[in-house]
Amino acid sequence: MPITPHHSLPLSRRSFLKRSALSVTVAAAGSTLLAACGSDAPGGGSGGGGKMTFLSPIPLETLSLAPELLAVAGGHFNKHGLDVTLQPTKGTPQAMQTLLSGIAPITRLGQIDVMTAITGTGQPLVNIATPFRTSAVRFVYSKKNHPLEKPEDLVGQTMGVPSEGGTSDKVVSLVLAGAGLDPKQTKRQVVGLTPGTFNLVQQGRLAGYVVSIDTANIVTSQNPDAGVFDPTRYVKSDTQVYVTTKDALKQQAGDLRAFLAGLHDAMSAMVADQTLDETIKQLRGRYSFGTLDDDAIAKASLTMLRESWTGGDPSKPLLVTEEAAWSGSYKELTDAGLVKAGGSPATWFDNSLLPTS
Repeated sequence: MPITPHHSLPLSRRSFLKRSALSVTVAAAGSTLLAACGSDAPGGGSGGGGKMTFLSPIPLETLSLAPELLAVAGGHFNKHGLDVTLQPTKGTPQAMQTLLSGIAPITRLGQIDVMTAITGTGQPLVNIATPFRTSAVRFVYSKKNHPLEKPEDLVGQTMGVPSEGGTSDKVVSLVLAGAGLDPKQTKRQVVGLTPGTFNLVQQGRLAGYVVSIDTANIVTSQNPDAGVFDPTRYVKSDTQVYVTTKDALKQQAGDLRAFLAGLHDAMSAMVADQTLDETIKQLRGRYSFGTLDDDAIAKASLTMLRESWTGGDPSKPLLVTEEAAWSGSYKELTDAGLVKAGGSPATWFDNSLLPTS
């Protein structure tokens, strides 16, 4: 069944002029995934012959995907002999299902979803890298209608989430559960990730909605009454990880290693680029969307994202999954009743494909 690419951010004038370039990229991704549905699926055999499809649970038009976007635009994947197609899917559940079907070997998911799938239904998932050590989402709300300043402010309200049962949905639950509140006391409504969805918040139909860091920045820049709730203050287990399956880990180790090497190079380049001028130049050479086209929004968002890669400690090696943090987050999830206890989280990650330097 084909996956239809979808766009989340309104196009600026510059975006309109360059929209065809992004459309070609997304269309190519859709064609690749359709081809993969046949007998020559990248998930099988000994590897993809230097080609790989990355499944993104969020639309491509967000700086939350800066590592993947720069790895393509800056030629970092190509440097390691890998031609990567970025394929958007309709949220976390579809990305995971597509991964498990063997259509593509790699995606990026929230730790909450990975541990839920492993402990709940025994899915053969393996975390092979941790790019985000803190939450990469924010809750946007209206200061006038209903400020969200603490977990208790979510009780009895309706929160907008991009997909039912996805990472964002579970982050809302974890914020509530961590404060000793029943997650069922907050209703969820599936909405778009666009800045325009803030109109529903202003109308009082939503107390707030969950968005990426760059979308939160653009919403607050456009709406004086917009506020931002940072779940990082209450949640430790909302990290993001690159996930593959046990079969793909064995059968496509070479391509997965090249994929992570390209990502590592891209992230390292962004960390070294203190002004972010070169990073933005390279990204704009291939992509165009609202938050990338605005200098102030792009730099503010990329700065915040870089901090989440290191967890505030620049000395930490990029992409490495730390066992203590991984296991500690599992305890947080079990204490909140969101995943089953009694598992062995140390067996659910593998750092062996990461670059050694």
